[in-house]
Amino acid sequence: MSSVPFHYVDLRAFAYATEDEKRVAEALQTYLPEETELERAESEGHYGDRIVVLSARVENADDIRHVLTQVAAVDDLETVLEELDDRVDANCSFFLTFDKQAAFGNSVERGDGITLRAKVEAYPAKRETAIENAQDALSEL
Repeated sequence: MSSVPFHYVDLRAFAYATEDEKRVAEALQTYLPEETELERAESEGHYGDRIVVLSARVENADDIRHVLTQVAAVDDLETVLEELDDRVDANCSFFLTFDKQAAFGNSVERGDGITLRAKVEAYPAKRETAIENAQDALSEL
């Protein structure tokens, strides 16, 4: 993939009170380049329980390529490509979720726990153009 048609990629995971925050951070790092630092924000759940939001944004083309290479390791990439119409919104953002538990074991599986949002380059900024660009980029992986 010579050019990367994404402005940035955001990854986010929640560490609930019953989870080990370090393990959640390790799971999130499965998708990120080694030198990427995680941002940490504390929040509170409905019943007063602690929730830590761990997130990272990559904007460098090489780092975006690294994340996309991890995404391409998912077993059902063809299904993701077929679902692009549902996964790209009107703001040209592409969404996908991954299994947090599997990521802790360095495995890439679709599921819940880790959210990926990638801003797709599209000129003009139209959803249809973003879908085509995302399709082309993910097909090349």
